[in-house]
Amino acid sequence: MTEPPAVTEPRRATAPPAAVALAPAAADQRREQMLRAALTVISERGYAETRIADVAERAGVSPALVIYYFKTKDQLLTDAVRYYDDSWYAVGQRRMAALPTAALRLEEIVAMSCLPDEDPEPRNSGQLWLDLWAQAARNTAVALVRRNSDERWRQIITSLVLAGQDEGEFRGVDPARFAVSLTALLDGLTIQIALGDPAVDPAGAFELSMQFVAGELGFAWTPGRGSADGTPAVPQKGR
Repeated sequence: MTEPPAVTEPRRATAPPAAVALAPAAADQRREQMLRAALTVISERGYAETRIADVAERAGVSPALVIYYFKTKDQLLTDAVRYYDDSWYAVGQRRMAALPTAALRLEEIVAMSCLPDEDPEPRNSGQLWLDLWAQAARNTAVALVRRNSDERWRQIITSLVLAGQDEGEFRGVDPARFAVSLTALLDGLTIQIALGDPAVDPAGAFELSMQFVAGELGFAWTPGRGSADGTPAVPQKGR
């Protein structure tokens, strides 16, 4: 007598880690925790030497949870850079809103690009941008994040120049071309600082950049911020 065929149970989908079953607010907080950990680890070790397990250990979660949220290391990098950008601009917007002139607001943005804070996060943010640029040369997804970040960066500067021109503070330069020139200068200085070039320090980079800004836009600027005169430092974008 022929036995009936064995009944095979349908294969169940892999369940997400139990820690994912959180309220939306708690899940967002957990995701942010992992992004902050990723920023720190990538800045310390470099993207090539960073493992998902390293980020998980720093965040105090399992590697499976990091993979559940971000799928791949490239996705973790791009999401971490987006998070860093959003946080940096949020700080910048609050600081600029308290300043009365376009010249002071533009100085604030330049200072945030050059001068380190007492406790910046991540501490070696210049290394983060070096890794992003290197990956963007060969990875289309990372390249898109890089392009969007740079477009946002130039747009902020363009809008500040337009506002200063409307208020009569700045001379009539092309705002978009000026934004390209300034961001290229700041990015180049960021590379030199990140690589430890002894000829380029943060305070010197800030002063050089502001001399360029004041000369191009036609307003008086006095050096001193970020030097040893006791002037408070500001968060570093590390671009």
